[in-house]
Amino acid sequence: MTAAKTGPATMYGIPNCDTIKKARSWLADHDVAFIFHDYRKDGLDRALLDKLIERAGWETLLNRAGTTFRKLPEQDRVDLNRERATALMLAQPGMIKRPVLLTSTSTEVGFKPERYAALFG
Repeated sequence: MTAAKTGPATMYGIPNCDTIKKARSWLADHDVAFIFHDYRKDGLDRALLDKLIERAGWETLLNRAGTTFRKLPEQDRVDLNRERATALMLAQPGMIKRPVLLTSTSTEVGFKPERYAALFG
């Protein structure tokens, strides 16, 4: 398999995340070339986050089930909108669901092997 029909893929996340590890293994096992962008090492600026939000939506990107989000004070977790959610994700990239996989034609948030198979099959 290749990324030929979808263009080059870029995966965004943090390397020690178990879901990222599974997704990276799936891509490697299926010979899908991709670039890995580590938020902590490679950075996360407003322009990149805006791009991800445009592709996936802030509601999809914000991981409300994660520990980082749940530990926020109540006033930071309520009445969210794009601007407030963006500020939270910029301050703590661990609040972004992982992985985010972008190709020229699609955006996948989270890892489901069947979705990756449909995308790269």
